[in-house]
Amino acid sequence: MHHRLTDWLLLLALTALWGSAFALTGIGIEALPVQLVVAARLLIACALLLPTALLFARRPAHSARLWGAYVLIALFGNALPYSLVTWGQQTIASAQAGILMATMPLATLGMAHYLVPGERMTRHRAGGFLVGFCGVAVLIGPAAWGDVDPARLPAMGVILLGVCCYAVAAILARLRPPSDALYSAAATTTLATLMLLPTLLALPATPTARAPEGRHLLALLALGGGSTALAAILYMQLVKRAGAAFVSQLNYLIPLWALGVGVGLLGEPLASRHLLALALILGGMALARRERGAGADQIGSDSNRSAKARSKRR
Repeated sequence: MHHRLTDWLLLLALTALWGSAFALTGIGIEALPVQLVVAARLLIACALLLPTALLFARRPAHSARLWGAYVLIALFGNALPYSLVTWGQQTIASAQAGILMATMPLATLGMAHYLVPGERMTRHRAGGFLVGFCGVAVLIGPAAWGDVDPARLPAMGVILLGVCCYAVAAILARLRPPSDALYSAAATTTLATLMLLPTLLALPATPTARAPEGRHLLALLALGGGSTALAAILYMQLVKRAGAAFVSQLNYLIPLWALGVGVGLLGEPLASRHLLALALILGGMALARRERGAGADQIGSDSNRSAKARSKRR
């Protein structure tokens, strides 16, 4: 599949929005209970998406198939993975969770091979995703696995299950009936909110040590408006344009985004393994794209052979 410059720009925009969500969440939970941060994120996104969709979105022809897809995307793309990954991160380190999340492109690639026309697995694509995964492992570093305890294996399994949910959601978003990206984002975010809100509000609120300040509220607004609402619109548009496997590369780019923010804005040191990881991730993405050139060469060879055959017949 040919990917245009617009697809890459949308992918980078999604990387920035979702890559910033970790820092924004960290600021929010300094002074607000975790479940309140999650609930506020979803409610803010709904408050922005619903009226905007009603005013500006092109309403698709309603059908049971379309709304069935919305329900499944909300379940597998928001409700289930939010719950599973959050539960798992209570037990294992965030670095380990980051490596596990980086397996999503591999899971998406395998599912797309069987379920999505035009996204077949090739040796270049599979090799590129594997090289990119090695780059994420190098970026996070070997210390992430130094304290792996067998008792934490269930939590790691739960996070991998959440990764599979994200992969399923990417496939569903690709296969959903034609619909406006804004309308789809509003529908799936609202459904996910309805699924999670009763559970979140039923949990006892853990008190925080400090009162919320302006920056905590601004972080919530950015988390709901940017990393949830705007990101949902871009995601729905990009996965329909470029395919699920292409969008799944976000899981390789987000750690690089976090590294760039840390080095460029926070003055964190840049280690040699960071440069090696950058080379592996970018090299893996380049390898995955090589199939385009190979396919073009094959088409050209077939065309030449056909032309020669026609000349001989004449």
